Amino acid sequence: MNFRGYNTDGFYDELFDESGRPRTGAALLIQKIEKLPSGDLVRRQQAAEAAMMNLGITFAVYGDEQGSEKIIPFDIIPRIIEADDWRRIEQGLKQRITALNLFIGDIYGEQKILKDKAIPEDVIRSADSFRKQCVGLKPPKGLWCHITGTDLIRDRDGQIYVLEDNLRCPSGVSYVLENRQLLKRTFPKVFEKSRVRPVDDYANRLVRTLEHLAPDGVADPTTVVLTPGTFNSAYFEHSFLAQQMGVELVEGKDLVVSDGFVMMRTTRGLARVDVIYRRIDDDFIDPRAFREDSMLGVPGLMEVYRNGRVALANAPGAGVADDKVVYAFVPDMIKYYLGEDPILPNVPTYLCWRDEDRQHVLGNLETLVVKSANESGGYGMLIGPASTQQERDDFAEKIKAKPRNFVAQPVVSLSRSPVIVGDHFEGRHVDLRPYVLYGEDIHVMPGGLTRVALRKGSLVVNSSQGGGSKDTWVIDDAPETADVLVTQSQQQSE
Repeated sequence: MNFRGYNTDGFYDELFDESGRPRTGAALLIQKIEKLPSGDLVRRQQAAEAAMMNLGITFAVYGDEQGSEKIIPFDIIPRIIEADDWRRIEQGLKQRITALNLFIGDIYGEQKILKDKAIPEDVIRSADSFRKQCVGLKPPKGLWCHITGTDLIRDRDGQIYVLEDNLRCPSGVSYVLENRQLLKRTFPKVFEKSRVRPVDDYANRLVRTLEHLAPDGVADPTTVVLTPGTFNSAYFEHSFLAQQMGVELVEGKDLVVSDGFVMMRTTRGLARVDVIYRRIDDDFIDPRAFREDSMLGVPGLMEVYRNGRVALANAPGAGVADDKVVYAFVPDMIKYYLGEDPILPNVPTYLCWRDEDRQHVLGNLETLVVKSANESGGYGMLIGPASTQQERDDFAEKIKAKPRNFVAQPVVSLSRSPVIVGDHFEGRHVDLRPYVLYGEDIHVMPGGLTRVALRKGSLVVNSSQGGGSKDTWVIDDAPETADVLVTQSQQQSE
């Protein structure tokens, strides 16, 4: 297979420039692919898919009557990010997470940003994810957002925008790590020579981030991953991360509050837990503090947390920053707390609770993307250019009924990257979710999850909506830090 006839169709392509030439970091990969014997690339694709199935790299789709477990579609042609582009992304994410952490601490504390009217108070008070139970909380080390997944997109002109912030339980990092292992086996020599920055140390960095939060005086903290259970769509990831970190994977029924501490039931009796990486939303972590009908959480957990005897990551209440109306004010937060201009801009956003914005949105639904403020995974969304009149009418009624719950954005011509389609390549739209750890310092994983809309022309990249994934190669201009852990046997096999 070769790229003759591959057409960028006027979109920004992650591997080819506007004249059709491979971008600098992609040239070696393109050269290698075009030299492969006939049929070889397809065989490598099939081998990678078989490996994903054998390794049990799966996810669940809620409401899917055909079965609960699927492999996430994976395309072996990596997305490549040049070093200069990545430096800007990394700096922009560090700036953004710093401001978001200050914001969350402020609104559950003194609320200076509201008193100074930098953000309308009603925007926060009306947010479904604002937790009044968290007012006055003092999380360990003053950190609220320890693990963040920020969705980025690139427009037709190459500009990178922040599309969403995910600070509750961002998922997908397990696919990043598994995709990397598969690509190392698929293109070992090209991988080595391309000076790809490593991601394999993520689990070690994650466990160090979590242990940094341990209560004072605990020298050797016990950390656990708290999962809702096997029916959760991200259960594979919960078990994978626990295994990679070498910690216990527990459900709520495995934990109990005793004598003011959180304890884990073991075959040797109760054992104290110091840090909980919880993959359960706020509503369900403690029925005494949040939803009384929750069967997933640990009764009394929040009282132990308030007393500083256990740490939770992310901190309860951090999800207020996931609200898509609050998102629109992040540039204001950066200026307010840091006195800086945002390095990574937001996508321009109309807020339907504003009369003028709402009238514009209702009059232009066919050209806009409308989103529910508290939905994720591609749910609760209208893509105007692809919608029917009935769908637009339905959304108009929803917006009029609850304008606070909706935002709208112009359609961004997402960048594309080549994927294998039968015996040739076609461009498909992609986004990028880098993962950020905030512990002793801020670490941005070099790369992240590239999600790809596999259906031709589609802009919806979510795996729950039929999207797939790619490995993301961040090219390093400092060769000594590149990921060159390629075995001799792997080199010989290419």
